[in-house]
Amino acid sequence: MTDPVADWHRLAATTVLLDGFHALKHALRFGAEVPVAVTADRTAALALADELAPDVREVLAALLAEVPHGTYSSLVPRPHPTAVAALAVRPSRESHLARLARMPRATPVVVLDNPRNLGNTGAVIRLAAGFGATGVVTTGTVDPWHPTVVRGGAGLHFATAVERLEVSGLPPGPLFALDPEGDDIRGVKLPDDAVLAFGSERTGLSPELRARADHLLSLPMRPQVSSYNLATSVAMTLYHWSAGSGAPL
Repeated sequence: MTDPVADWHRLAATTVLLDGFHALKHALRFGAEVPVAVTADRTAALALADELAPDVREVLAALLAEVPHGTYSSLVPRPHPTAVAALAVRPSRESHLARLARMPRATPVVVLDNPRNLGNTGAVIRLAAGFGATGVVTTGTVDPWHPTVVRGGAGLHFATAVERLEVSGLPPGPLFALDPEGDDIRGVKLPDDAVLAFGSERTGLSPELRARADHLLSLPMRPQVSSYNLATSVAMTLYHWSAGSGAPL
């Protein structure tokens, strides 16, 4: 029998931290390779699986190793209320790039242009996974696989293609960029192969992305309201696409 703590220390630098029961549950549902998972309370974790994730309960039962709470806490930056953590193998960049480039495409790609807030980025990935988007691409310096982003995404990085690219290397498809000066989105039908781009929380679209855009669109907003949260803007846009396309989720 292998030592889960030794395995953790051996793998931690090259794998993705799944922080909490729900992150592990989602990752397993979408095919993540998880070489080690620990919990400070195996009975409670499996009771959660019985209640919330019976589809992966058997896998979790085989995977979860119980360790003392102090040991669990030492392995993670911040203990999760479920006292569950795991390490997953990050999907290959090559497979993600191939998925993003493949045409025709049945669902959009979301682009976050130079995002700054790690939690917002994770929330967008969770949204995109929920809508069945092909992928989420970030530009700029933020790593979309940063542990804080993965925590915000609740393990749903494994349900969609998440990569960082230069603006010049964005996936193919008509590029619709959200901008306060754009056309009202309610008058536009978004195609399934759309690339939907959203600017930074503070500075908006970069000049490079704006120059690449085929269409500028705006979200309806009451006068004197400054802006929407980034994840809210993405949710509104993906809902508009899904309502118009009839695409299955």
